[in-house]
Amino acid sequence: MTRFDELRGSTLSDRQAVWAFVLGCVAVTAGVLLHLPMFVMARSMGYRLAGMPMGADMTFGMALIVLGVLVAAWGLLPRNLAAQRAAAKSISVSAPEDAPIGPAHWMLMVVLVIALTIDVMKPASLGFTVPGMVAEYGVPKATVSLVPFFALMGTVVGSMLWGVIADIYGRKASILLSAVMFVGTSICGAMPSLAWNVGMCFMMGAAAGGMLPVTYALLAEMMPSRHRGWSLVLVGGLGAAGGYLAASGLSALLQPIFGWRILWLANLPTGLALVALGAFIPESARFLIARDRVAEAERVMRRFGSTARAVSATVAPDLPTEGRGDRGGFAIGLAGLSITALTWGMVNFGLLLWLPGDLAAKVWR
Repeated sequence: MTRFDELRGSTLSDRQAVWAFVLGCVAVTAGVLLHLPMFVMARSMGYRLAGMPMGADMTFGMALIVLGVLVAAWGLLPRNLAAQRAAAKSISVSAPEDAPIGPAHWMLMVVLVIALTIDVMKPASLGFTVPGMVAEYGVPKATVSLVPFFALMGTVVGSMLWGVIADIYGRKASILLSAVMFVGTSICGAMPSLAWNVGMCFMMGAAAGGMLPVTYALLAEMMPSRHRGWSLVLVGGLGAAGGYLAASGLSALLQPIFGWRILWLANLPTGLALVALGAFIPESARFLIARDRVAEAERVMRRFGSTARAVSATVAPDLPTEGRGDRGGFAIGLAGLSITALTWGMVNFGLLLWLPGDLAAKVWR
């Protein structure tokens, strides 16, 4: 087989993968749209759906969403996975420490701020939905608290799971997969029972929690080491502030008209916007080289001032030996960071979930 035939076969495979991803996105979107008629029909009842039976169209829509996510995931999955993962172990791509910040770096930071704003907006909306859910389902707050609890549990699961997925699919593909799941979980706003809300919000949390570490990893790979610290803090801070601002703004503008469910249905347009942002998110050069897409990898490295080098196989066996004496210190540091993160998460999400509900209760009193 000639090199031309190899490239031709790879191109056809990539083209089919793109169409599979597009088809999956269309199926997920269609599945969500099939849930909207019930929401619209409940207009005369203040958009309250509690106790209403799920129609055949909604059941078919849920099947479409599951199928669409699987097809999109298959389209994003790289071919020759074992060979590519083996090749990636021998490649290191990084920008020189003193490399300047260029337009590509600033553009990446802007895109990732928007992506993180959409991502943070999902869990930030939880606090604004609790009062409406309590009123509609007629259950105590302790029962409704299962929704944010499972959503935040989903973020933990997603953070761990997406770390593995990003190594298999690549950074960009992992973000796109999270976006597709965002679109699918928007049906949480049309679920007539609390149990369905709990399950769908767990999936929403998994998608939201999965995207956070991937975006930070992508930014760290693209930025010169001298600029990584402040750029990560800047992007993370702006994304978090933007997400909370967007959630509170949507709640103030739309919830008085459409009820609390509109905050979940907003996942449809914002998730599709995140898919569209994928056109402006570069893939990791290391991942592209492992897929034998050398020309694309070279373009990415030129834009971001990165260089690639081969990792010597003789160095790898020495690494565990050198680090054995530091394992105790590593474990202590890991435990300290974990306790800090857990404490901060409890304070941060506890305040953000409690404050909107408390303010809403005082307004409605």
